[in-house]
Amino acid sequence: MGEINMKIKDLVGRITFHHPKGNCLSHEIINKLIKLLEKADKDPKIAVILIQSQGSKAFCSGASLHALKKISTITEGINFFMGFSNLINTIRKLSKFIVARVNGPSVGGGVGLISACDYVFACKQASIKLSELSLGIGPYVIEPAVSRKIGSAAFAELSLDSKDWKSSKWARDKGLYNHISENINQMDIEIEKKLVSFASFPKEASKRLRQLHWKGTEHWEKLLPKNAKITAELTLSDFTQNIIKSL
Repeated sequence: MGEINMKIKDLVGRITFHHPKGNCLSHEIINKLIKLLEKADKDPKIAVILIQSQGSKAFCSGASLHALKKISTITEGINFFMGFSNLINTIRKLSKFIVARVNGPSVGGGVGLISACDYVFACKQASIKLSELSLGIGPYVIEPAVSRKIGSAAFAELSLDSKDWKSSKWARDKGLYNHISENINQMDIEIEKKLVSFASFPKEASKRLRQLHWKGTEHWEKLLPKNAKITAELTLSDFTQNIIKSL
């Protein structure tokens, strides 16, 4: 279930994903998102990339609960969480800036996706939560991306308060969001202005600036797969299996 597509307009590659379960990230959506990002990065008709989800409720509820319930072996767990590892590593190696349109609340992997984007617009109701610890696991795969954006102290607070929502203001104050709007219409107006601006920058200058922004993350190539294995192992614990099955 779920769908994802990309439309090109005014030098912007607009990627939109949707899943009826809170715009969660299924294995299929993650893999297709990776392919679309790689395609957009190579397309000369695209100068900047926009990532958004469909609807006006949740931006992204994180990992697919349906997929989590199907994990019964360490291999299945590693394969699933490697999707998030591959997604973040793909994003950090792109040459074009990625703008995120956060239209509502985000959980877990959704926060990781936001953290990997270069510039983030959000509406007032776009609260965030890292619920992993309450499930008996942890946000290991996305931690480097989230900590890079908000710092280790804020990440610790967010990951420990696994049952509590943090407001969009909190996310803005910590550096996850760059701009907050009162409503979606206002947010979209601001996004279009920024997209025009980003698209006007020289390609090579943008590429080199993005490389500078992501300097020091090269070790993620090996780190994120290790973290995916840790998450997979914890997912198979009795505690986590019982909670997941009850949801």
